[in-house]
Amino acid sequence: MTFKTIIAALLGILIATSSAFAERYVRYEQNDKILWGELVDGIIHQLSDAPYLGGKRTGDIAMEDAVKLKAPVDPNLSFMTAFNYRDHTLPGYEQDPTLRPGLFTVPVSSIIGPEDDLVRPADAKNFHYEAEMVVVIGKRAENVALEDAGDYIFGVTIGNDGSERDWQAGDIQWLRAKGSNNFNAVGPHLVTGLNYTDLDIEGRHNGVKSQGANSSGMIFNFNYMVHYISKYFTLEPGDIIWSGTMGDTGPMEPGDVYEITVEGVGTLRNKLVQGE
Repeated sequence: MTFKTIIAALLGILIATSSAFAERYVRYEQNDKILWGELVDGIIHQLSDAPYLGGKRTGDIAMEDAVKLKAPVDPNLSFMTAFNYRDHTLPGYEQDPTLRPGLFTVPVSSIIGPEDDLVRPADAKNFHYEAEMVVVIGKRAENVALEDAGDYIFGVTIGNDGSERDWQAGDIQWLRAKGSNNFNAVGPHLVTGLNYTDLDIEGRHNGVKSQGANSSGMIFNFNYMVHYISKYFTLEPGDIIWSGTMGDTGPMEPGDVYEITVEGVGTLRNKLVQGE
C-alpha cells in the first residue's frame, strides 16, 4: 500500500466519522405553534429552544411527514455574498488588488420554508433561481480572528436566493431585487458536524441540472466571511450567511420548480407562483 493510498484511506475514515456525528434539526409548525426539533430517522424530538441557543428535548415527539416544515433558521440578520464563485463573477473581478467580499443584506421577511412557494410579484418579469449553501451562526461574534472563525459556525442548510434580474440591473440598490417577500427559500434541515468547506451543491430546474459546484470553490469561504463580517457587524446566534451562487442562473416561470441538493444536508424544493 502506497503512502498516498494510506492517506486517502485515513481521510475517508475521518470524513465518515465526522458524518456519523452530524445532527439534524428542523423548525416546524404544529397546532399553530412554531417549534424546534431534532430529527432522527423521521421522528422529530421537540426542543425547548433553538439548538444553537441550547434547546433541550422536551419529551414530545412528532413525525416529520405529519407537520409543516418551516425554514430551519430564525435570524435577525441575513448576509449574502455576491460574485463568490469564479464562474459567476464580473470580468477581471479576481484581478482587482483591492478585492473583498461582495457583501450585502436582505430583510429576513424574505425567507420562506421548504414547503412554501416562491412568489414572483405582479410587476416582475425576470425572476431567477440561485443555488446556494447557507451557514448559521452559533454564538455572538465580534472581531473574530480568521483562525477562530469555525468555532462560530453552528451548522449548514440550503438556500435559493431568488433574484429579479431586471430590478437588480435597474435599481440603485439590490434590496428589492434580492429581498422582496417570499424570494429566499431556506431548508429543509439544519445540519451540524459537516465539513462545510468541502460539500457538493447541485441545482435542478424542473428536474434538469442547471448549476453545480463544491463549496471549496468559494472565493471567500465561510470562515473568512465570519471573520470579515464580524469586523463591521455583530453576529448573533441564528444569523445566517449565504455562500453566493455558481455558474449560470436562469429565469423561472410560474409553475416551475427549482431543487437544490447539498451533500449531507438534503434537498430544498420550491415552486414559483405568480403574485397578484
